[in-house]
Amino acid sequence: MSKTIFNNVALLPPDALFNIKQRMSQDSRKMKVDLGIGAYRDDSGKPWVLPSVREAEKLIQEDPDYNHEYLNITGLTSLTDPAAMVLLGQDSLALKEGRTVSVQSLSGTGALHMAASFYSTTCKDKLVYLSDPTWANHKSIFEGKGLKTATYPYWNAASKSLDLEGYLNAIKTAPQGSIFVLHACAHNPTGLDPNEEQWATILKAIVEKEHMVLFDSAYQGFASGNLNKDAFAVRLGLELLADVTPVIICQSFAKNVGMYGERAGCFHLVLPHQDEFVKMADVKAAIQSQLALITRSELSTPPAYGAKIVAQVLNKPELTKQWHADMVTMSSRIIKMRHLLRDALVSLKTPGNWDHIVDQTGMFSYTGLSAEMVQRLEKEHAVYMASSGRASIAGLNSGNVEHVAKAINEVVNYFGTSKL
Repeated sequence: MSKTIFNNVALLPPDALFNIKQRMSQDSRKMKVDLGIGAYRDDSGKPWVLPSVREAEKLIQEDPDYNHEYLNITGLTSLTDPAAMVLLGQDSLALKEGRTVSVQSLSGTGALHMAASFYSTTCKDKLVYLSDPTWANHKSIFEGKGLKTATYPYWNAASKSLDLEGYLNAIKTAPQGSIFVLHACAHNPTGLDPNEEQWATILKAIVEKEHMVLFDSAYQGFASGNLNKDAFAVRLGLELLADVTPVIICQSFAKNVGMYGERAGCFHLVLPHQDEFVKMADVKAAIQSQLALITRSELSTPPAYGAKIVAQVLNKPELTKQWHADMVTMSSRIIKMRHLLRDALVSLKTPGNWDHIVDQTGMFSYTGLSAEMVQRLEKEHAVYMASSGRASIAGLNSGNVEHVAKAINEVVNYFGTSKL
């Protein structure tokens, strides 16, 4: 009977990270620390609205023409155009040569979903390579659109460093023309990025196999406080791949502008140089029509409020200047917390080497703690983090970092270094 058609729908497990938040909300202990969810907190542990964002909101609300009308299907051009400039740089040849297609997306996740949808209709036979480990949602997004995924080595657990040899071997042995998803900076979950020399080696290997690249850019400016530094891999990739393959870049403003719940982001597709008989304008128009169809069928039109805020920040020089200062504020506090945690562990004579905490960058640290250690941290010390040992450093502050260090020291001594 049709009334029972959904009775056997499988119950799926809750999302691991949001489940951490739920468990913590039910914890009655006074001292509890959330190192799970990836959202910036100030030194009092509170969400922080960037000063540049506060000023942008004032300008929007004071505008006599302010309204809640629909945006165009491809989004707000006063967001997408300067957003592309932020990523690619003012001297970008791709922008000067008109090789870029940019549309608005539902933050970085929506941009990735758009990429997966576009790939599924244009090159469904391509393997999508994800780093091991990677952000858990990557696999769900691409496989959810029917694409097959594989992994490339990334994290060397023994040395807590980049497995460059394994990484390069995967690039060389992957079927020619595969898709490689690369974290532009502040790799999630490890916080470990290739240095500039390693990036050059990696991208040249990709060029040799004519692989396609998708850059997931979720932390530009948030990682180091410097937009140009954090865009190094993207800009080098575009330079090296300019005559080889298209490049897709999924851009989020969740972290670097604090637009977590407003879902402001962009999808950029940069075309390579074309043969003389191919009209770039025609190719771009066709691609944009496909992206518009994806948006229309799933969202109708993109959300406006967050987009208008970010557009103000990117277009008003005084707000842009304040935004740059805001990113330095956030990145500097996170770097400080990394050093305080490492130094406290060293002071406590915690077994093991903890320098990787300060060598990593961005919001997250792959601590090296085992799932059993993480479980004990939560049970005995009310310190919450992902079972992989990934900690959101943004959850640390001057009032809890000593507690966290003592908790880590206790669980490491409890289980012994063999579990690290």
